[in-house]
Amino acid sequence: MATVRRLAASVFVLVTGATGVALLAPGGLGDAQPRAVTKGASAELYRMVVASAARAPEWLAAAGRHGAAAGLLGLALVLAWTGRTGWRRRSPAAAGTVLVGAAALVAYLASEAVKLVVDEHRPCRAWGLLSTWDACPPVGDWSFPSNHATVAGALAAGLLVLAPRWAILAAPLAVLVAASRVVGGVHYPHDVLAGLLLGATVTVAALVAGMPAAHRWVSAVWHRPPRSTASSVRR
Repeated sequence: MATVRRLAASVFVLVTGATGVALLAPGGLGDAQPRAVTKGASAELYRMVVASAARAPEWLAAAGRHGAAAGLLGLALVLAWTGRTGWRRRSPAAAGTVLVGAAALVAYLASEAVKLVVDEHRPCRAWGLLSTWDACPPVGDWSFPSNHATVAGALAAGLLVLAPRWAILAAPLAVLVAASRVVGGVHYPHDVLAGLLLGATVTVAALVAGMPAAHRWVSAVWHRPPRSTASSVRR
């Protein structure tokens, strides 16, 4: 019964997250024609942010180009530290970090699949010639949702569940990753919001459904006798 409840809760999380992503999608999912978003609150905010970024000093622009990578690296390191600590203490966090890593990969693949369905042009291409911090990706490298924000959302959500004490670091890093993609000029705000939601949804669903099984597997590894000891017992 507990397993059924966990699976039902996991499905509910996935459906809720998918609904949110669908509502953020420009024109809805399944539109046959590529979308060029030039109207609406997200497009206007994008224009304001990019215009302000164009006036920033070069040293800030150079640092901003590495913001997303730095944020993702920071989240990955904190997750690795959480897993290492959980392994030493033999706590459920050890199993949880494995699930979070797998969920981040699944979320990334899901974001790639959604890109192929939505076909939203990058804002730097839809708006024509713009001065942006990051080089505009080529045609066919769609914008919705943001891959970087998706992975950041997945890792941050996992840390918030497994180690709430890291919330003060994990949440700002995820926001940094998402914001840097907008400031860099390669994503709309709704792209990164959808990415954060998608990543967080997949991770939370994975932890709700798979945490007990993952912890049992890790516990079995902990309690497995060393090879040399097992051999001596057989002799």
